[in-house]
Amino acid sequence: MHASFVAPLWQWEARTESWWFVSVPADVSDELADLPVPPRGFGSIRVRVTVGSTTWQTSVFPSDRERGYVLPMKKAVRTKESLTPREPVAVTLETVDL
Repeated sequence: MHASFVAPLWQWEARTESWWFVSVPADVSDELADLPVPPRGFGSIRVRVTVGSTTWQTSVFPSDRERGYVLPMKKAVRTKESLTPREPVAVTLETVDL
């Protein structure tokens, strides 16, 4: 699966020192939920992500609060790509290891 979307960067209230996310839109989350993937920790799905000039592998995680998947945004990416809270982030996401 391959998808591109734009969504704001937000901080998780429970761990404000380091946990930042982008919510995966509902239509993309629905596609992810329908994939025949092996069970992984916390229901995660391995993905390759590109934001700006940075590409890395991580996982997206289901979120009841967001009613879909969330993509963690590590500090190195936020810094390199000059991402700021609540500002839109252009994301390209593709599943890996399916």
